[in-house]
Amino acid sequence: MIEATGTEARVCALVAQRQAFGLNKYKVSVAQNPLSLREWLTHALEESLDLSVYLMRSIEQLDRMEDDNK
Repeated sequence: MIEATGTEARVCALVAQRQAFGLNKYKVSVAQNPLSLREWLTHALEESLDLSVYLMRSIEQLDRMEDDNK
């Protein structure tokens, strides 16, 4: 098996941390979670919408920082 290094290894570590957090919080793994396909897709959509907000906010902050440096 190939071992992840660098950025990929850091992402793997974050996934493992999220898994531990989820198991602690919900007491069930994603594989064991009985949500329907629609519920999984709705959850994923909601998460992606949150991500879009975080990305836009970050881009706006970078734009303000660039404007301040002009």
